[in-house]
Formats: sequence, C-alpha cells, structure tokens
Amino acid sequence: MSRRSNRLGACFAAFIVAGTANAGGGGDYPPLPPIGSNNVSVADPVVSRPSSTPCSVTLFDDFIFNDFTPRDFAYAAPSACTGPWAKVVLTGDFYVTAGVQYDRTAKLWIGGTMLLFGTTPEPTGTLSPSWHVERDVTDYSELLASADQGRVYIANLVDGTYTGVIHGSATLEFYPISPTDPAPTVPDQVVLLGGDANGSTTDLSLPTDQQSTALSLPTNIERAYLDVYLQSQNTDEFWWTCMPDDVAPITNDCPGTAFREGEVSIDGQPAGVVPVYPWIYTGGIQPRMWMPIPGVETLNFDPYRVDLTPFAGILSDGTTHTLAISVFNTHAYFSVASALLLYLDAGSTNVTGEVTTNTIGAGPAPVVVENIDGSGIGDVVVTSDRTFTLTGYVETSHGHVETSIDQTLHFTSTNTYTASVWSIDRGETIDSTTTVTSDDPTLTTTEHLSYPLTFSYTLSGQPIDVDMAYERTIDEVTGSDTTYSSALRNEMTTHYQGAAASRYSAQQYTYTDSTGACYDRNITATANQLATVTDNIACIALDTIFANGFDP
Repeated sequence: MSRRSNRLGACFAAFIVAGTANAGGGGDYPPLPPIGSNNVSVADPVVSRPSSTPCSVTLFDDFIFNDFTPRDFAYAAPSACTGPWAKVVLTGDFYVTAGVQYDRTAKLWIGGTMLLFGTTPEPTGTLSPSWHVERDVTDYSELLASADQGRVYIANLVDGTYTGVIHGSATLEFYPISPTDPAPTVPDQVVLLGGDANGSTTDLSLPTDQQSTALSLPTNIERAYLDVYLQSQNTDEFWWTCMPDDVAPITNDCPGTAFREGEVSIDGQPAGVVPVYPWIYTGGIQPRMWMPIPGVETLNFDPYRVDLTPFAGILSDGTTHTLAISVFNTHAYFSVASALLLYLDAGSTNVTGEVTTNTIGAGPAPVVVENIDGSGIGDVVVTSDRTFTLTGYVETSHGHVETSIDQTLHFTSTNTYTASVWSIDRGETIDSTTTVTSDDPTLTTTEHLSYPLTFSYTLSGQPIDVDMAYERTIDEVTGSDTTYSSALRNEMTTHYQGAAASRYSAQQYTYTDSTGACYDRNITATANQLATVTDNIACIALDTIFANGFDP
C-alpha cells in the first residue's frame, strides 16, 4: 500500500473480514475505571433518572458473540409497571476477551426498530475492555408497551487468528410516573421503516440505492419525525478522507470526495436532509489512538431526527405513501436504520392539510476545487451550502396549525498533502429554525449543530493527531418569552506516537440548560492509561456567575 493508506487500508480490510437518539443532554456522572487503568473511559454522562423505583426487564444476559448469527430474544413489557412511564432507559454492558479482534458493529432491535447502534472497542493481548452504554428510549414507549421479538447482532469472527470473544447483556428500566415525575408527551405510534420485523439494517452502496418503505398510516397525524442512523462501512468508513474520482487513484484514497449527506423523500419528493457525523471507530487510523478514550459517540451513536411535520396533512390522507432514504455520494457502503415517530390528534379521526412551501430541491451541489499535481501533492477543497424552507399546515380538532422549517447547511473540507504530512480540516454546521403557529402563542425553536474534525497524519506513520467534536445549542421562544435553552459540547482529542509515553488523549463533555442542569467532565489519558478526571469546573464557574447577579 502507499505511504498514505497502510493503516486506513488495514481497517478497511477488517470490515471485509467481518462483513457486517438525538444527542442527549445533561445526566449523571458515571463511575470510571481507576486512574492508571487502560480500560474504556468516556466522559459522557449516563441518562438522568426519575426519583421513582423502576421495573427492570432483562433483554438478554451474557450473550456470546463469536460468529455471524443474530441472537434473538423474547420481549415483554413489565406487568408491575404499566405505562405511561416517566422515563424508559436502555442499558447495555459488554466486554471482549483479551486477544486479537477488530472493532465490530453492535445493533439491538425490538419489533424491528433500532434501539441501540454503535461499535465495539478492540482488545489487546493483555486487555479485555469492558464498556457500558445507555440510551433514553422514552420516545419509543408505544413500541415497548407490547410484547415483541427482540434481536441483537454483533457479527464477530473468531478463529485461530482473531480470538476476542464479545459478551453482552442489556436491560430496559421503566420508571413509573409520580407527582414529581409526570409522564412526558411521547409519540402515539412508532413505525418500522426498512429492515424486517425482527431487525436488520439496509445497506446503501450507490447514491441511487434507497431504504424505501410503502406506508399505510393513520389519518389523524398531527406531527411526524424521522430518526435516522447513517453508519459508514467498508470503503465508505473513512468517507471524510475521500477524494474526487479523478484524484483518488493518485493519492490512493477512496472516491466520491469527502462529502456525504442523507436525503429523505416522500413519494419521490424531497422531504428532509440528514447530515452525516464522521464517527471514527476504535480500529480507525491507529487502534491505540483510542485507548482508553474512544472517539465521540463511537460506542453509542445518536440518530439524527428529521422533522417531517410539514407533511403531516399529506401523510394523513388515507393513501399509501413511500418514504425513502438515500446517501449522496456513497460508494460502498452506508448501513441505514430509521424509525418514523407519529403524534396523533386525539380529538379527530381525520386531519387534513398540505405542504405550502418546499424549496429543498433535488439534492446538494457540492463545489470541488482541485489543486493536486501528478505526484499527489497539493489540496482539494469541497464545499456544500444548502438553504431551504418547508412549510405545511394541518386542520386539527383544536384548530389550524402551521409548521415552518428554515434550515441552512454548510459543509467545508480541505484535504491537503505535502511531501511529509496528510491533513484534513473539515467543518459542518446545521442551523434550523422551526416556527409553529396556531391559536396558542407562536413557538419558535432554533437549533445549531456543528461537527468539526481536524486530522494530521505524518506519512512516516507518526505522529497522528485527531480533534473531533459534537456541538449543539437549542433555544425555544414562546410568544416573546424564552422558555428553554441548552448547550452541549462533546470534544475528543488524541495524539499518537510510537512510544507509549508520548501518547495523549482527552475528552470533555459539557452540558448546561435553562432549568439549571449542568454537567461537566474532563478526562485525560497518557501512555494509554487514564490519567486525570476533573468534574464540574464549568458548572462551578456558572454558579459563580449566577451568584453575582447574572440573570439568564
């Protein structure tokens, strides 16, 4: 392989061998391994819990994953805690035995609907990594209210070379409502898209491929949302490093440029856009870069939620509608899972309405500027800018409700090669303003998302540096009053050099909101061992500001 692709190619080969929730906010501080441990360490919070005592349902206990067969389990809701629930939390505990093993994809479904999607850490000859994941699945309460079939799939090759065996257990915790923990408003129906009734993902290898589902839906839909996972696999695993088709053979990189984007359509008409987060798995680039701190969301992906409410009137018209998802520029391949969440008008059996504005257009039109010579020295810059408006209304039992979504997406990536260093500087922002107009005061929600990533790879193999983050802010205004705001930043940096003592990584997860919730944890590692854990620095600073009279 070339000087630029030996490690990336090795990880690609791993997937050849293997085959194959909106970001959370504040939560509780989880326990971490002791200082000096090289076991998996993350700064992310665990899901905050209500004060009530939950009913727990074991989904599976110590399942062993050592082949390519999905593991099925029977699911039944807890009879002692009938819904509605204040909160439902999915927890998973996994480990892989010491030895040689690649990172694997982990998927968990109930009733064919994805509840957990992520990847696994890699072991070493002396390290058997264990990890804990959680997800707030309260929005899927309607699905979980009935008995159904469950499935978990971690395709894992175990033979004379690859020896790491993966073990896993998972539980659902159902928290009863109480005076202090009332039931939230949750979707009335969760609709399976693609896959099958037990669980599977749809693999999209070409831009023309789709996860396409024909739907017969209720006739009283008031709001609709689409949760989408787009996981890059195979030669698309490192899509953020890819080059234009004419340049890729020169630099020995994947084709299609460093831009990917999910497209959502209803009956062939554009209906939404799904940005793709540049997840890096623990086998990516250099495995020891991610020990003990993995990349952002590597073990537990968050789905992107698309607001399809402007289409609620159309979806309620009693005819069959086709909802489809594709990935722009995909080469091979993206693994897709999605679910449609519907809120129904309890006071009516028939909701009418229509889409009045849709300026999404047929698709993105990225601009590519190439400045690469015949030896592969130079740079390629890719940019994509999209601004659109979606507006629709529904006539409900409580009056006329109009929803308008204004969204701007900006993507830029500069991929630079010198004689000694390969570097990438990419950024992606998504700015959305959703305005709901009805007989109630107008509700305006603004959301800002940012996915920055920088990468520097010395072509001799070291040092290697990565800095990646997930940023999200939300502001809600009811009438003229700000009723809610939040800010989340999850950043991970890692520096790799051959000598263990020169390796360094860090993660900081910070969340604040207008209810007073604050979470701040900063962890560092040196020589692939947890070095420091610092909590609450940002929260203490905020407390000081408020104590001095600042009024948010």
